[in-house]
Formats: sequence, structure tokens, C-alpha cells
Amino acid sequence: MALDEESGDLFFFGSEAADPREATAETVGNKGANLIRMAKAGLPVPPGFVLPTAHCRAYFESGQKLPADMSGLVSRGIREVEKATGLTFGGDRRPLLVAVRSGAPVSMPGMLDTILNVGLCDRTLPALLRMTGNPRHAWDSYRRLIQAYAESIQGIPAETFERVLSEHMRSEGVPSVAELDVAALTRVTHDFLDLFEAQQREPFPQNPIAQLEGAVAGVFRSWRSPRAVEYRRLNGLDDLAGTAVTVQAMVFGNMGGTSGSGVGFTRDPATGANELYLDFLPNAQGEDVVSGRAPVRGVASLQETLPKLHRELRQVKRQLEWLFRDTQDFEFTVQEGRLHILQTRNAKRTPWAALRIASELVAEGLIDESTALERLAGYDLNSIRNVRLAPAEGVRPIGMGVAASPGVAVGEAVFDPSLAVKWAQAGRSPVLIRAVASTEDVAGLAASAGLLTGRGGRTSHAAVVARQLNKVCIVGCRELAVQDNGKGCRIGDVFIKEGDSLSLDGQSGRVYPGKLEVVVEKPTEYLAEIGRWKKIEAAKSRS
Repeated sequence: MALDEESGDLFFFGSEAADPREATAETVGNKGANLIRMAKAGLPVPPGFVLPTAHCRAYFESGQKLPADMSGLVSRGIREVEKATGLTFGGDRRPLLVAVRSGAPVSMPGMLDTILNVGLCDRTLPALLRMTGNPRHAWDSYRRLIQAYAESIQGIPAETFERVLSEHMRSEGVPSVAELDVAALTRVTHDFLDLFEAQQREPFPQNPIAQLEGAVAGVFRSWRSPRAVEYRRLNGLDDLAGTAVTVQAMVFGNMGGTSGSGVGFTRDPATGANELYLDFLPNAQGEDVVSGRAPVRGVASLQETLPKLHRELRQVKRQLEWLFRDTQDFEFTVQEGRLHILQTRNAKRTPWAALRIASELVAEGLIDESTALERLAGYDLNSIRNVRLAPAEGVRPIGMGVAASPGVAVGEAVFDPSLAVKWAQAGRSPVLIRAVASTEDVAGLAASAGLLTGRGGRTSHAAVVARQLNKVCIVGCRELAVQDNGKGCRIGDVFIKEGDSLSLDGQSGRVYPGKLEVVVEKPTEYLAEIGRWKKIEAAKSRS
């Protein structure tokens, strides 16, 4: 497929080569367009470049081969990032590492692939260690790259590497990867390299440019992954052309106690409350937060332990809402105390939150009544309800998690997403229970009344998708232990088998056995305000 100069060229951001052309979501993807806007507005965005969506179309039309000019484009892009950072990609003194991220024209949270730490290899690892003086960070970043590259680019199952990692944690007597020391991480990384070669019958790629081109191809391929295809089907996005690819200088959240990664919302996406809503994980990279596999910290903890960062994030909240005129869902990394914004998008929200947010943005002067009505046009306003459990005498919760999407889910416990789909088709009301929810579960989540997980935070991809689908979601229920055979679980002292009745309270995060009665409330105050706007707009149209 031949690409015209406009659609096939690179778009730069955060550097002297920043592109003066208008970058639309259709051309460079929603992520790329927003990065370009943020960088121009002076927000702390690491520099990078975007390969437009046209290259994804060309990739599939050529039988899943990268376009002939890709090597030249990538090399030109990397040279500009090198100039902006003072680092060298593949260099043996001050190495540049990059993140390779997807960017569809419409946000598809967690459905497409991301590869971090691209450019690390046996030659650049010692250089990274010398540059940072942090051997644990260097080995942790290398083992992450090997695993992510194997899973996303080569299709090796995640369980293959997770088993090796679990064996090392058991051997060292630690509960998490974060507690492995440098010697253990070194052994893990060498085992990962051996495992990669055994699975692929070839060594892990040691050429940084080859890694980068492989990562670009892998992101393109993820456009047609089963979870991405199902997500587009559920959301009526089948007409999208493909994904752009963003290549961005790495900043590291896994460099110790003054570093970390997080996801924030400028307002509560479940209730619409005008307050910073975020999850933060110290000494971690972004995937640790959004995967839902690790316990995270919220606003209160961050305000107490890192007050300067909390103040900076409150300022970012204001800047983002004034720039985009809507509630934002943004990802950030803190590297040794310095804040970096990695992406932002209009936040997925529940219908109740959408109603409140639209009303309050008008009151704050960020949007007008006409814009608010346009944003609410896709909602059946009269059907918006807040559903809560009615108190029942003698019934006590058996578990407590973090409420990630409000409402009530009353139904039957199910542990297999595909079975949840079958039950829903048969007229039953499944409540999906998972130790850790994955975006691979999207079809089962869509069919379920609610989702309960043992691990994860409110900003994990699964929680974000649950809110978008208006599904009740409780995450991080520590009392939950799912059986290995996937047929039952224990919540506290109570055993729940497949088909047992369960009630989830998406307001408080409490989990109850059996089926409790529900109470329904309507947002009368906000509906009255919407009615007033409609009268004003009708009067304008008549005059």
C-alpha cells in the first residue's frame, strides 16, 4: 500500500522537531493526538514520535509485513528523541530506552499491546547500570522487556514466565517480585533469556533497532487480537481503520522509593465527584498498576507519604480539564521525585457520573449547556438509577473490597468468563469472580451483572472497562481465595461454589452471601438541571 506524505510521515512531540501540523485522532490515534496537545501546552511529557494509523492498514494489506520505509522512519524518529534527551539508542555509555505503545482513534483501554524498556540488551544493560548507579532497576527492566516481548511479539503464554518467577520468589522466600534482590533478579533474567531461546529456538534479539521494529509490528498485530476485536464489537467500533504507534522516551517508576507509577482520574468516574481519584504504586512500572495484579495506594496514602507529588497532581488535574474540557483518565510516572505524564484520554464513566460531571462542568464554565447536552445524548437519562442494597437484619458481609463501579449485582457465582456468557444467554444473572481480572475476560464481563476480584485497583484496565459497560465492580477483596480448579472460592469463612447466590454492593465494596433486596434512587437534582437546559436550547432554536 502506498502512503501519501501526510498520512505516512512521523509526528513529533516534546522536542525541537515538534510538528506544527494539526494532529487528529484519526491520523495519529487518540493517545498520540493528546500527547502532542499536552506537550505543546507545557505539561511534563517525555519526548517521542507517532507512526500514524495508515501504517497499520499497510501492515495488514501487505500480509502482516512492515512497510518498506519503516526502517528509515523509525531511525529518523529515534534520532530526534536522542537529540531531545541527550541519550543514544543502543549506546554503550548513556543508552536511550523507549516505550512502544498503541493508539487507536478511539480509546480502547488495555485491549492493545505496550512494550516498555525497548533497547535493553546484553550490551546496553551495563551502560544503563553505570548511568543510573541502580543495578536492581537495570535487571528488573531487562527481565520485564524479555517477558513482554515474548508474550506480545512472539505469542509465548504469560504463564510460562510467571511459573519461573513464582519459583524464584518461593526460593527466596518473598511474596512479591518487588522484594527480590539484585542477585535474584539477575538469575530471573538469565532464566528468562534461556526460556525465550528454548521457546523460540533463537536467542532474544540483541539488536535494539530489531527490537523496536518487532515491537511496532507486535502493536499492529494486537489490533486484531481476540480481546481487541471483541471490545470493538461490544462498543460499535468496527469501522476504525487501525492503531497508530507511539514511540516515547522511557521514564522509570521502578528506580526505588522516590519513584513509582500511577493512573489518575480528574474526577471520580463512578460517582462524578469533583475530586482526584487515583491509584499509585511505588517502585513500579505502569503495567503493574493497570494489570490489576498488585495492591495499590490511593489519594489519602499519597497525600500523606508524598505531599509534594500530591500537590503537583492536583495542579495537573486542573491543567488537563482546562485543556481538554472534560474529565480525564491519565497515566503518570515519577522518576526519582520528578513527575512525567505519559498519556491522557477522556475518562470512561458510569451514566450517573456522566450526568453529574456534565452538570458541574457547565456550572464551572468549562463547557456550555449545548455541549453538555451533546455529551449526554447517548444516555437514556430517565433510566439512570443509583441502586443500593437494602439493609437486612442478621446478614453480615463476608468480604470487603474496593468499590470500583457503583450499583448492585445480585446473582449466581461463576468463575469462567465463557460460562458467564452461556448463563446470561440462558437468562441467568452471573456474578463473575476472578483472582485477577484481565482484559481477556471482556466478553464474560459484558455478560455478567458484576465483577469481584481478589487483587487489583480501581484504575486497572478491568475496572475501567467495567465502568464503561456500567457493570458493578469490586476489586482487591483480600478475603477472596479462588480455587485452582475454578469451580469455587472462599470469601472469609464462607465457601462459595459455582451457582451459589451472591450480592455485591458497589457503593461500599461489601460482599454478601445470598440475594438481598435492592433500593433504587433517581438523580432528580441533575435531571431537573438538564430539563432547564433543554428549555433554554428550545427557546434559542425558536428565536
